Amino acid sequence: MLKGSIVALITPFDNGDLSEDAYIKLIDYHLKNGTNGVVPGGTTGESPTLSHNEHKKIIEIAVKECKGKIPVIAGTGSNSTDEAIELSRFAEKAGSDALLVVTPYYNKPTQEGLYQHYKKINDNVGIPIIIYNIPSRSVIDMSVNTMSKLYELKNIVGVKDATGDLSRVDQQFEAMGNKFIQLTGNDDNSLEFNKRGGVGSISVTANIAAKYCSEFQKACLSNFDKAKELDKILQPVHSAMFIESNPSPVKYAASLLGMCKPSVRLPLVEVKDETKKKVSEALKVAKLL
Repeated sequence: MLKGSIVALITPFDNGDLSEDAYIKLIDYHLKNGTNGVVPGGTTGESPTLSHNEHKKIIEIAVKECKGKIPVIAGTGSNSTDEAIELSRFAEKAGSDALLVVTPYYNKPTQEGLYQHYKKINDNVGIPIIIYNIPSRSVIDMSVNTMSKLYELKNIVGVKDATGDLSRVDQQFEAMGNKFIQLTGNDDNSLEFNKRGGVGSISVTANIAAKYCSEFQKACLSNFDKAKELDKILQPVHSAMFIESNPSPVKYAASLLGMCKPSVRLPLVEVKDETKKKVSEALKVAKLL
């Protein structure tokens, strides 16, 4: 269920407010273009600057619009364990299929602290939990040993690995086996990640190239030559999405495609003119624009 091209949904704003209409249209775009799952309220969805009410609202909208057709993996992480539990319980009650829980940022917990954080969330919900390991944003890196201990708990089922270290795929596969769900958080390494045993991606690029990303993930299972061809098309787009801090570039790209406005919330800002040019060129090369 939790595999393939899963999109880390952007959160559209209009004059600083959540644009529910644009959000619904974005989800519809993914339902029509083969996306295998959606993540509302992740980093790409600007979760740090969403109010709690907004965060809950986008989860509710995603569940309502997806209608069980594709899974909703709600982003419910926080650097406060109690906050993460409260949001995770809400997401479960709202009908989410699974949770994406980021390692606590800023606090810098030890490996034991990480274990206890996830264990407490695990003990308070009844749906699958994907660990989101992203040291570049959270400062800490969950060890394979800690992840292996967490996998023994009833709800911990996999990882969104954004370490950028492909050797971790091998290490995690060896420690936890092939039933442990490994999803990459780095679009640019998806091909090799899947080759080593990964089963998909929680993708930024899928926001604006849903069909390409879906076809790429399918090809990884059955036609690796085709997957390589699609990866070659997508690589310039992947690169363009991270010229500046995510999600500013992908929101600008979405605005070029008429999906939503390019607005982001401070402390993020809209991309510079030279970045706009590079994003536009990448979309044209991929024939998205």
